[in-house]
Amino acid sequence: MTLTIYSDEYFMKEALKEAHKAFDKDEVPVGAVIVCDRQIIARTHNLTETLTDVTAHAEMQAFTAASGFIGGKYLKDCTLYVTLEPCLMCAGAAFWTQIGKIVFGASDEKRGYSNVNKAILHPSTEVISGVFEAESKKLLQDFFAKKRDN
Repeated sequence: MTLTIYSDEYFMKEALKEAHKAFDKDEVPVGAVIVCDRQIIARTHNLTETLTDVTAHAEMQAFTAASGFIGGKYLKDCTLYVTLEPCLMCAGAAFWTQIGKIVFGASDEKRGYSNVNKAILHPSTEVISGVFEAESKKLLQDFFAKKRDN
């Protein structure tokens, strides 16, 4: 597949690169990037084990980095690309940032926000799901299979 530059697929591939970094660090392999004006302004992955911080999800790290980059707490003109559907905590944080768009790969049937409260996102936030879903899901499955084997 040829990726069009600045497409959702292009930026999701960048989020997948971050998820692979998490995998290599023995973190749950979730990666995220935040894009504004076709530029990646935040590039992160899960750091919950590294930082011994249950709130150090990829999205939370990305929101902090993006807000620092733009010098403000609102991300209305930004898009979050994340390999796994945000949990309730991350969706709540997304609400407060007023992020313009969220694109995610794999759905999270157990802990994803849409299973608990679809209305938790800001009313103006657009959501696109399933971008590189198979790749995102396989990375997670491989990670947890490796954990079970050890």
